[in-house]
Amino acid sequence: MTYQRTKQGEKADVDLTPMLDIVFIMLIFFIITASFIHEQGLQVNHPHPKGLPPTEGNAIGFQIDAHNRLFHAGRHVDIWAAEAIIKQKSAEDPKAPVVMSVEEGAHIKTVIRLYDGALKNGIPRGRVAVFTR
Repeated sequence: MTYQRTKQGEKADVDLTPMLDIVFIMLIFFIITASFIHEQGLQVNHPHPKGLPPTEGNAIGFQIDAHNRLFHAGRHVDIWAAEAIIKQKSAEDPKAPVVMSVEEGAHIKTVIRLYDGALKNGIPRGRVAVFTR
């Protein structure tokens, strides 16, 4: 038995152009017929109090505005002075809570530093409140 050899020079080339045409036509079809869904995230509705809520005794109140300025009793104070204010007021009234009123746009860094300052001075977590305006 002898085997017949084919010519070495012949190569079979596959032309992919028609397949690519079909793929692009299908892609255009699916883009046109697809319905895109606009998913919305959760929207949390926070109550907006009209001021600081009434508390028992004298609360140690702070306001943080949208420009990240810190106020206590209507005057502008530094974040470093806030810890001393908390220490002084809590010595006068040990059951006084710390209440922060924060405007939208304020940095969370300032809120956290004030919160940590209250905890550092012995105010329990349950007596530190943050409200957004």
